[in-house]
Amino acid sequence: MTNFNYNCIKQGLNRDDILSRMQDTLSDFRYKHCLRVEKVCRGLAAEYDGDVDRAGLAGLLHDYAKERDDQEFIDTIKKHHLDPDLLNYNNAIWHGIVGAEIIKDELGIYDEDVLNAIRRHTVGATNMTQVDKCVFVGDFIEPKRDFPGIDQARLYAEKSLDSAVAYELKHSVQHLVDKNRTIYPATFVSYNYWIAKGEL
Repeated sequence: MTNFNYNCIKQGLNRDDILSRMQDTLSDFRYKHCLRVEKVCRGLAAEYDGDVDRAGLAGLLHDYAKERDDQEFIDTIKKHHLDPDLLNYNNAIWHGIVGAEIIKDELGIYDEDVLNAIRRHTVGATNMTQVDKCVFVGDFIEPKRDFPGIDQARLYAEKSLDSAVAYELKHSVQHLVDKNRTIYPATFVSYNYWIAKGEL
């Protein structure tokens, strides 16, 4: 699981160069989180017959833009003509959906399997690929995560990716409701779809 072959996704893509850039733009806490998620995503992809390298790269980069300032996200939404409704939300949504555009601009990565997994890692989707699911779940269950429900989440991940996705969406929606937070509409669409599949 340590034989990284991200060059197969983009010619000349060097993991060490990506790590150096991430160290320059992320806090040590966030950087180490990304490394753990990369490892978990690669493991999940190997276990569930997914694309190990695409899952790993998406896991590594899922929070690439997490610590950018709000104005950069707003400018990127406008520059790339993204859904203007995004302007009504914040970093919790932006760092995935808008962050994928920042990754394209700065790293020249255009692989849609990788970019979609980054876009969907907070809100999910009805049409999630194995790579999407690995990143969605890997981010939630990485080893340093510690919150009520984490043990259950890890058990669901051992059962299947689909059940882990359903559990995470249910947990996340409950958390947002408990905190009186607005919920991005795509999250509800994802929740309804995965709960209806009856994986829990």
